[in-house]
Order: sequence, then C-alpha cells, then structure tokens
Amino acid sequence: MSETPIEPEPQLSVQSLSQPEPERELQPPALFQLPLPTQDPQSPPGQQQLQLSEPIVQQQAGPVWIKRRRLFLLISFLILFTATFGLIYFMPCNIHDESTKNATPCLSPACRRAADRLSSSADPFTQHCDYFLFKCGSHRFSPENGGRQRGQGIPGHPQNQVEKSVGSERQEEEKEDRSLHEDKILSRKAVLLEHLREILEANDSSNSSAVKKTKEFYNSCLDTRSMETTGAEPFLTLIQKLGGWAVSGQWSKADFNTTLGLLMRDYNTFPFFNLHVGKDPNETAHGITKRYIQIDQPDLMIPIKWNTKTQKSETKTETLRPFLALCQKYLALLGSPQSRSLIHVGTFISLSSELAVAASPLHYRLLKGQLHQRMTIKELQRQAPAIDWLGCLQTAFHPLFLSEEDHVLLHNLPYIVQMSRIIKKWLNKQEYKTSGPLHTYMVLNLLDKLMPAMDSRFSETAKNFSIAVGDAGEETPRWKRCVIEMERGFDSVFTHILSKRTSHGEAEKIIENVFFFFKSTLHELKRTDLKSFQLVVEKVYSFIPRLWTTNRISDENELDLFFSEITVSTHGFFSNYVQLLSLWQKRRTTLLTAQTEPTDVFSVTPSLLGNELHVPMGMFIPPFFHPTYPRAMNYGSVGFLVAKDIFHLLVPEIFSHSQAVQAVGECVWAHYRNMTEKSGRGGVFSLSKTQQQEVWVQYSALQVALQAYHKSLTGHPGDTSLSGLSHTRLFLTSFSQVSCDVDPHRESMPLEPSFLIAVICANSNLCPTSLQCSLKTQQSSVQTC
Repeated sequence: MSETPIEPEPQLSVQSLSQPEPERELQPPALFQLPLPTQDPQSPPGQQQLQLSEPIVQQQAGPVWIKRRRLFLLISFLILFTATFGLIYFMPCNIHDESTKNATPCLSPACRRAADRLSSSADPFTQHCDYFLFKCGSHRFSPENGGRQRGQGIPGHPQNQVEKSVGSERQEEEKEDRSLHEDKILSRKAVLLEHLREILEANDSSNSSAVKKTKEFYNSCLDTRSMETTGAEPFLTLIQKLGGWAVSGQWSKADFNTTLGLLMRDYNTFPFFNLHVGKDPNETAHGITKRYIQIDQPDLMIPIKWNTKTQKSETKTETLRPFLALCQKYLALLGSPQSRSLIHVGTFISLSSELAVAASPLHYRLLKGQLHQRMTIKELQRQAPAIDWLGCLQTAFHPLFLSEEDHVLLHNLPYIVQMSRIIKKWLNKQEYKTSGPLHTYMVLNLLDKLMPAMDSRFSETAKNFSIAVGDAGEETPRWKRCVIEMERGFDSVFTHILSKRTSHGEAEKIIENVFFFFKSTLHELKRTDLKSFQLVVEKVYSFIPRLWTTNRISDENELDLFFSEITVSTHGFFSNYVQLLSLWQKRRTTLLTAQTEPTDVFSVTPSLLGNELHVPMGMFIPPFFHPTYPRAMNYGSVGFLVAKDIFHLLVPEIFSHSQAVQAVGECVWAHYRNMTEKSGRGGVFSLSKTQQQEVWVQYSALQVALQAYHKSLTGHPGDTSLSGLSHTRLFLTSFSQVSCDVDPHRESMPLEPSFLIAVICANSNLCPTSLQCSLKTQQSSVQTC
C-alpha cells in the first residue's frame, strides 16, 4: 500500500523566530531540536584533522612574546569567565530573566486577577521535592485519622511506604505540602458554572432583550423570599387550570390523554414514559443523521431496586414508610386534610409499585436488545392502546406535523406494553371513577417537576426523605442550581454570551497549533505495525479541528425574536419556571428537525463528530484563557488541556501501535522513583499499562502545548508578561495550576502532574530559572525521556 502524503514534521529553529539574544525563552526549546553535530558532517576526517593541526605548527614557529601575550589573554579570559559564571550561578532564583525587562506587562483586569492567583498559589519552581510526592487530591489524606490517600491502594506505591514512625518534623512538612495541593483540584465544569454566574450577576447592560430576560430569570431564581411569600398558592392555581383534582374535592374529570398531552407540552412532565430526541445508532454507522422521537421508561418517584434472582424491579420495602410520609406531607402542604389524603396516597403508592415492576435497568435492556427498537406510531398504538400516541405526540411536538406512519424508537417495549395494561385497568375500575388515581398520579409528578420553584417547606420535605432512605448527597448552592436549570431553556443565550466573550481568532489559533504538533508527535513514535499505524495516521489527518459553536441562532435579533413570547416576572419565580419547562420542550421540538448538531453549552472537553474535532467554547474561559492574557499563559493552561484531551480521544489506537508510549512512561517514572527513594519514600513497583498511557499522555501533551506556543511566536514575535515571570516559566507555572484536572483519567496518573516540569527542565536548558527540586542535582546523570 502506498504511503499517504503526510505533512512534514514541523521544524523549529532559533533563526525562525528572529528574536534578539536576550529573548532566550521566546526561542524554541532545545529539547525539541536535534543535537548539534560535533563536526561538519560534510567534511572528511582527514580535512578536519588538517584544520586542527595547522594552528599548532604556526604557534610553535611564533616568537616567545606572542606566546606570553596569548597566555596572558587566556588567563585574563579565564578570570573574567569565572567571575561572570560565579555571579550568574549564585544569583538568587527569584531575580527575573533579562528578557522580561523588554516585555510589556499585562495590566488588564483579567491579568490582575490572574496575577493574584499566581501570587497565592504554589510556585513549582520554588518548591522542594516533597511537594511533588503528594498527588492531586492528597489533601484528603490525614495521618491522624487514617484517611486514604490517592496513591494508597496501588500495590507497592511509594505513598504506602511511609513509615508510621515518621518524626513530628516530617509530619509538619507533609502537612504543609498537602495544604499547597488543597486548592489544586480543578473541575472544569465548576469553573464554567462560576464564569456563567459572574456574567449573569454582572451589572453591565445589554441591548439584547433575550440577554436581559435571562438575567432577570436568574435573579428571580435567587429571590427565595418571594417564593416563601407566595407559598403553595401558584401550584394550587395550576391544578385548577388542569381541571382540579379529587384530593381537594374539586375535579372536572378531565380526559386522561388530553391532560397527559398538556403535561408533556407545557410542563415537560412525563409521568408514564419519557420522551427524548436522538439518532438511531444503526443508521449513524452508515452516515444517516436523521433524528427520531425516542420513548423510554419514566423516572419513577418511588425508590426501586433490581432483583437479580427474579430479574424484575421491585420497590424497596425499607423505603415505603418514608415514602408514605413524604406523600402525606406533600398533600398536607397543599391543604388536604389527613383524613382525606390517606386514600389518595395509598392509591398513588399502589400505582407506582405496579409501574416499577415493569421497569428494568439499562444493563438488562442492553443485554436483551431492547434499546432503539424501531416501529411506526400506528404499530405502537396497536401494542399499547391505552395511550393516544399520535394525539399526545402531536401535542407535545406542536407545531410539527406527525403521522401514524412516522417511526419512533423504543428503549423498553415490554414496559410500554405493561404500562398500557396498567393504565387501562385503573381507568376501568369503578371504585376509582370519582377518586381519579391516574389524574392524582400525574399531578404529583408535576409537583415533583416543579419542586425547584416551590417554597422551602417542600424542598425540606424532599431533603428529609432523601436522608431517611440514605440517599442524601451534597447540597448544591442555590445559584448553581439556577444556572444548571436555566441551561434547559436558555442554552442559546448562554452560547451567545460565551461566544461574545471568546476571542474566536485566538482560540482557533491555539486549537490549530496544538493539533498541528499533535500530528507531528505521531511521526516520532516507533511503529510496531507500520500498515496499521498508517491507517491511524490517515484517520488523524482526516480530522478537522474547530471551535464548537452553534448555527441555530445566528445573531441577537434572531435570539430576541425567539424569546419574544417569554415574559419574565421579577416578583414570582413560579411562573418563570413554568415558562422554562415550556422552553425545554420547544428545544426538544426544534432538535427533531434541526440539520446541525446542537451545541452543549456545558461541554468542557473536545469530542469527535464525523471527521470534525469539536473543541467547546466552555474551555476558553478564565482562568484557562483570556484574550488579554500573555500567550504563554493561554498555551500553558488551555493549550495543555486541549492537547491532553485530544490524546485521550485517540490514545487507545495509538498505544496499540507504538512502543514509545511505554518507554516514555517508564522513563518519567524512573525519574520520579529515583526522587522518592532519595526522599526516603521509595517503593519498587512497575506501572500498569493504563498508568504508562496516562504518564505518556500528559508528558506528550505538555510538550505539544509548549511547541504550539513557540509556533505562535513565529508569526507574531513577542509576548506580554505577568508578575515579572519569564515566558517559559509563566507557561510552566500556568500548566501546574491546571494540571490537577478532574477528568475520568485522573486516577490513572500515578504522580503529581507538575512533576513533569522537573523532567522537562532536566532534559533541556529551556528553563530560565533552576527548580528548587532539580533532577540534575538529584541524579548524577539524567536520562532523556
């Protein structure tokens, strides 16, 4: 097979940067250049020897005074060199490089905040070696309480070798090191939510009515005082709008399917089944991107569990009493006397239990091949006749036109069939004609959906139930719940305001440069199977990287038109939240016919779609990126994260075709193990295959980001400065601030990621300042990774 043409491996040279000698850190690092030959490879050995011997002959023939003069000059040069070397060698490490004197300092508000973060965080260049022995998250470990450290649990891990008889002085040092790591754990999703919060709470004005409404909605969500004042009244009014209910003694006996359709369309509530919109994976494998209505089992309010013996779901008997108390409390808060509510609660639990038995977990449905079962709405009506499928779906996806011949995808047909039988049975029971258990069931599911807009009595009741059944999680701050909920309806506004604050040109340049050097990394790998590896290279070169934005709403005018029917109340969150639920279903309706892929505004990692590599805008926010930051800072943080994520997307294929992954991983680990042994914490053990991959990924990603940064300087020489740090030091320090990244691969990293700075600096002379923990001083000879 002929080789596919491949871009030449990028070559950086000192001359290509056209930088003056003092700007040393702006030049490509020697680590990524070929070593200079000791002699001209074009010169034959004989000629080289001749050139060396001629001066010696002339020197012997010269007068004695010339020899003495040369000796004097030589001695003077040695004295001057020794003095200069001594001055440089003993110069304190905190004196900045000469190059930063000529760099323009960044004084923007974003840079001032970044400088504050730098000053309050650990500087990897000034930390002693013990700093690198504590992994990301190791602050959770406490020798006093026997807590588990991240390294613990790995057989032979150095962290398991710490002796219990460690002296008090050592313990104090460890405690200090752990405190330095305490704030290093970084959740990109949490950072994005905080960034959106700052935008929503900012006092800056906007000409867009959609943006104004979004901010007003957010403020109403935070206004819990108004919610406490209105109490349950808004929900009781909504019940009357739906025809009342038997619990209050006022029920118009509204049609079952009509009420169900309204709940789905106006309140995004699905009591008996869930609705989604998505593609058929059987078609996407053949390039077909059509989307379908997908029908799934619902999220039941009653707690259930899977019985592996009977292969059926069942209610958790230990939770029935707390669940009964929960439902009774809800009805009491809605004004129902206890004497009247007991019968309604009993039928609600009975109906919920019957539906629970028909449900099954995802792994079971996957095993039984019950996912993505295709059928027409007409066939679905025949198998589950209790639901008016065409009528309900037509209502939910209004104004789209649907027909009986349209296909839908089902994810649990046995449940849908059994659900239909249960509904038919309950509809036909004469004793329930006046109590309306199905209607009550739908109303209580609507209450559960509207819980974020109810007063604190309802939320406290739900919280107490979670505690009673052992399902109490960490409480989420109100502002965060508001932002997360808003994404369901205001996602297009979020995308718009993020897009306005993102420097698209700079972000796309970072993506382009990082991907360019990622591809070049492939050529440096040793191939085990050249033919298979060539296929991997061809696949990688077919990808088109781009910043992931949406084409659904193009400008502010179109955005304002889309939200023109939304009226945001500044005094009542309940009505606002009801509109949000309606927007949520509209979003689902739009997605059904959309030709482009929707943008996930909360996405913080790249993804592959066809031959496109999408990098989300959620990565290009402070503190990872800002258009006014020095480029060294942007490339050291978001450049590294983008590179790392790209490696993770493709590392399974690369790993199986290269021996370099294992070699680099073991080389870095050898440096780390040598340092731990010198610190008295050594433990001989080898890395697993997964750990080798992760070390190689992060080490390679750091190299790629650094190369990408230097490439950016070829077209636009010079960079601004921050805190007086040299550009290379700023790059590496920025990397250390984001290296403790919360991602699915974090547990596979066996060492502190910022230790890679020590490896990089040991393998080259690019670091302008010596590290306090230098591998060159730790080892007599440093192996190049």
